[in-house]
Amino acid sequence: MPPEMTLRPGSTELTLDPAHQPEEIPVPSLAELTLEPVHCRPELLDACADLINEQWPRSRASRLHSLRQSSDNFPLCLMLLSPHPTPGAAPIVVGHARLSRVLDRPQSLLVESVVVARALRGRGFGRHLLEGLEVFAQARGFRRLHLTTHDQLYFYAHLGYQLGEPVQGQVFTSQRLSATLLSAFPRAHSPQPSYKAPSLTAQTVPRALKGPSVPPPPPLPEPLTTSPRPSAGPLPQNLLGTQYHDLRGYPIFWMEKDI
Repeated sequence: MPPEMTLRPGSTELTLDPAHQPEEIPVPSLAELTLEPVHCRPELLDACADLINEQWPRSRASRLHSLRQSSDNFPLCLMLLSPHPTPGAAPIVVGHARLSRVLDRPQSLLVESVVVARALRGRGFGRHLLEGLEVFAQARGFRRLHLTTHDQLYFYAHLGYQLGEPVQGQVFTSQRLSATLLSAFPRAHSPQPSYKAPSLTAQTVPRALKGPSVPPPPPLPEPLTTSPRPSAGPLPQNLLGTQYHDLRGYPIFWMEKDI
């Protein structure tokens, strides 16, 4: 039998271990899952950090520091938990998402770092996590969610998200992001200033001091019944492409949903 791919406890890398083949954990039922803030379950910080680092590798100390910033005042990290098959054991972290307030939009939240354990993807856990976020946000008076994605555009669209515009999440309630960070999310190119046509009103031409008078100007053309519409510039994003980029320069889609 070929060796299984296993995740060692406390490690952030998948390794092949032919000698150790742990018993496979049954896939939990969606009805058994719960959604809890990470700051309410500090004993699960390490497991949550491992789950996120499996998708986005990062210093473990830095990841744990970020998770410890979670609070009821936002930003807030939510974990999707499954009961452990062993009685009395801590639940298993199978998903995560981070919620932050949005600058100048008191009824909006920015959703970030959405991840589900690799072994459970494609089984409805992602949908369950996003639907749980909506209920969580609604119960606290929020009415709109914003997020970005590189390659899950159709997944979020299937959940009711639409293409939107960039927003600024409040990492700390007393500070704004620097102009350098904001420049990483360029909007569409500003349209060129509209050309102002010269006035067609006949102007009085002064008579010369000597000689014959200047002939009158030709008659004005008949006005158009409908004004031609100015050509619209390209949209900043559509289902086929986007002009927005993240801090690393990769294209991202901004999406939003009213809840």
